[in-house]
Amino acid sequence: MDRLKHPVKLYYRIGEVSEIVGVEPHVLRYWETEFRSIRPQKSRKGQRIYSRRDVEKLITVKDLLYSHGFTIAGARKKLREGGAEPPPPEAQEKRVTLRTRLLEIRGEVASLLSELESGVVTTPARGVSAG
Repeated sequence: MDRLKHPVKLYYRIGEVSEIVGVEPHVLRYWETEFRSIRPQKSRKGQRIYSRRDVEKLITVKDLLYSHGFTIAGARKKLREGGAEPPPPEAQEKRVTLRTRLLEIRGEVASLLSELESGVVTTPARGVSAG
């Protein structure tokens, strides 16, 4: 992104990012808790070290919140739609559970299909009367 008007470096400290983005450091720390895609590394001394990608995402977040009037939830949703924000953990868990259940059903269907092809059906299908 060409919107960054600062020296090109690999990593930035929170004070530098605060100046680049144009918000106070406490706002950056708050956004870290609200947006899962913004996770700066920590130095050995425990200082936040932001990558260029983090800085670009923070500029995007600021633009959505301040210029376009999005709420935090709205900005999170917009970033998620654009692929910049991962889905919430609950959605991930639901997706894994759903996938597991679908794989179980697939196995049952494959088993029934093989039984039908061999001509041996051990149990009648659900909802079908035997008569």
